Amino acid sequence: MRLVPPSPDPAPEGLSPLQFAAAMRTNALQGWPQRAYEEEVVQRRLFGRSTILLNAPDAIRHVLVDQHENYARTRATLRILRPLLGDGLFISQGQAWRHQRRILSPAFTPRAVELLVPHILSATREAVVELIASGPEPLDLFGAVQRLALEIAGRTMFSLEMRRHGPALRTQVVWYSERLGRPYLPDMLLPIWMPAPHDLPRAWFRRGWVKLIDSIMAERISRAGEGSPRDLLDLLMEARDPETGEGFTPAQLRDQVATMILAGHETTAVALSWALYLLALSPQAQDRVAEEVQRSRSEEGAPAQIQELTYTRAVLDETLRLYPPAFVIVRAARQPDHVAGVEVRPGDLTIISPWILHRHRKRWAEPELFAPERFLPGAAPVDRFAYLPFGTGPRVCIGAHFAVREATLVLAELVRNFRIELASQRPVLPVGIVTTQPDHAPMFRLQRR
Repeated sequence: MRLVPPSPDPAPEGLSPLQFAAAMRTNALQGWPQRAYEEEVVQRRLFGRSTILLNAPDAIRHVLVDQHENYARTRATLRILRPLLGDGLFISQGQAWRHQRRILSPAFTPRAVELLVPHILSATREAVVELIASGPEPLDLFGAVQRLALEIAGRTMFSLEMRRHGPALRTQVVWYSERLGRPYLPDMLLPIWMPAPHDLPRAWFRRGWVKLIDSIMAERISRAGEGSPRDLLDLLMEARDPETGEGFTPAQLRDQVATMILAGHETTAVALSWALYLLALSPQAQDRVAEEVQRSRSEEGAPAQIQELTYTRAVLDETLRLYPPAFVIVRAARQPDHVAGVEVRPGDLTIISPWILHRHRKRWAEPELFAPERFLPGAAPVDRFAYLPFGTGPRVCIGAHFAVREATLVLAELVRNFRIELASQRPVLPVGIVTTQPDHAPMFRLQRR
């Protein structure tokens, strides 16, 4: 069966600047018209400067790779994310970013990630047991996946179960996302040194957020030496800049931890939620995943062999195409430039939207179709600048390998144990705020396989 999952309609042509800004605040996936999914470049004026949407691979490479130092984080991005992430890797720029990247890189090599797989498997198996115990009644599977992703983030980062800290973390993240995580007009217009109206409540939030992260770190450090398995915090505390020999200061370490917890659990939970939704809509694809996972297990009770999960991985890759958690990449030009035949002035915004790029009619055949076969071995190669679930260039997501490893293993275990069905026919539509979130939490039914 051919599955076209639900998606919001594009914006009508001719939105005014205020209407466009309102769309970016309420659902950024509906800010662009249909021609954005068909043309290589879409340019418009917005409050005295140009915004340039780029869909051409060469132009994307120019901005994110060749001239990446000329394109900086925007004022709105810094205002919205700094209260959560501090001056961690995602926010930092220039020499500070290079210093942090050098220190962090060894902690995210494939070999280092393998040390963390036992944490992923133990948390997933416990979640499966809890789902079995919940019985046949409809349940919020998206919520369960969010809790699982947070549990994995806690264990891989701290070797701590997150039952005590998880609710507080989720409450703060959800509260911030709903109230302060949207870009308001002053966030975009005011210079970064001039306080915007929402900066004060964001600063208030950060005080409580920092206190929570510090308390979790203190608990973990106090338990050092008790025979706990090595975790990501060990790697971060031991890591040193290969050029200077410097490690992280306590404040820098906290910002990295906050970045890893937030980015690690939120984006993975979003990707897994959409993958489960798509498999519930496509029973044939779900059965194929279940059969592959069962074949790949070397013995009873053993985890699936990751290298054999080619179709499961293809489902995940196709999910990341249709519902990329990071739906937009925005950069402000520092110096004059030319991109795709367009003059770029300092302060102009270049926009690369994985949501649009992954559904662009020149980049993909039948882009609205759920077709995991696009990513199976032997399929036509995908242009590396047409598929950007983790960004690209020097600032590509440092945790991409870990995220894919985690999501593939969790998806395999859930589908191996359960037949997943929707309990309601109401379509689930994506909403772009901080990540590509569902507009509501659908209810699922789980049947044991």
